[in-house]
Amino acid sequence: MAKRFSCKPVDMTFFESAPHRYVAERVFSVPAQTVFASLESAEDWPRWAPPIRRVEWTSERPFGIGTTRTVYMIGGMTGYEEFIAWEAGREMAFCFTQCSRNNVEAFAERYQIEALGADQCRVRWTMAMRPKGLGRYFLPVFSPLMGFGVKTMLGRFKRLLESRAA
Repeated sequence: MAKRFSCKPVDMTFFESAPHRYVAERVFSVPAQTVFASLESAEDWPRWAPPIRRVEWTSERPFGIGTTRTVYMIGGMTGYEEFIAWEAGREMAFCFTQCSRNNVEAFAERYQIEALGADQCRVRWTMAMRPKGLGRYFLPVFSPLMGFGVKTMLGRFKRLLESRAA
């Protein structure tokens, strides 16, 4: 069993106060509910987010605030997540409660979905983090790559869902 290091629990204010924030926004040519359903699908995450190898929901449906899941990533990193916001079809957000690496003080992601019509929506993804240890020194150097990565992955997510709708 992998080691687990506690992460600082955060609330929704962390998305404004985190020292490192990465935001991407795209208009998807699919209904908002299609986007949300894909975010609920454990199988879809590795298809558009290359760092993710596997997602395992550890709470039963229906999902909501307090739902938990485990995300297995490249390099053997595992994130243990708890959802801090959940509004079906519109928004979800989670934070790490624990991580298999001792370099994360706090980490959270937020997905906001705004319907723009029957078959179109705007998706805004915010990744927020506060590293600890050596990560405090390295993340500022890699910050431009992190921002590029978030934008690239959101583009992959858009293409995945739009290809299914075609």
